[in-house]
Amino acid sequence: MNLLKISIIAILFFGVVQTAYAQTEKLDMDFEITDDEKTILFASFAIAVLGISLFLTRDIILRRKTSYDNKEFESKKERTNEKYNSDWGDDYEELGQRRNAKHDKEFREAVSNDSLTNYYDVLGVANDATQEEIKSSFRELAKKTHPDRTKVDSEEEMAKLNKAYEVLSDKEQRESYDRYLKVS
Repeated sequence: MNLLKISIIAILFFGVVQTAYAQTEKLDMDFEITDDEKTILFASFAIAVLGISLFLTRDIILRRKTSYDNKEFESKKERTNEKYNSDWGDDYEELGQRRNAKHDKEFREAVSNDSLTNYYDVLGVANDATQEEIKSSFRELAKKTHPDRTKVDSEEEMAKLNKAYEVLSDKEQRESYDRYLKVS
């Protein structure tokens, strides 16, 4: 996008310089522009207008189609989807924070595929377990299943334990996971 801005500015600058040069060449004459200069000026103006139009419509052009866009729903006719799921709410997010984090996407995809693993069962704790209970359960299970300790190929099982502990030990990820776990 920066290259587009720079090229638009360069074209406008070139057109202005050409016009100014044409005026200084013959001082005794009034404002006179040759046909070539008119062509260059018109082309640069047309390119500038096109560039500004593309810049202003970039969100519409680059918008990804969703499954909602491809189907015919009653809510499309009433525009209820736009009322409740518009992009206007994104303007009010705090700087530096993203709503749709990577783990949210993973949880959504797992729920849609019916493959959301119950991390509470993996660690053997209750859904309302405290951080200390989660931590102690993870450590006990890690000692039992670690590949260096058991000399058995248990890397996949250890990876599941690590993922479960990673999700349940982080407050934000756990809240998000609990929401998606209730949905599934």
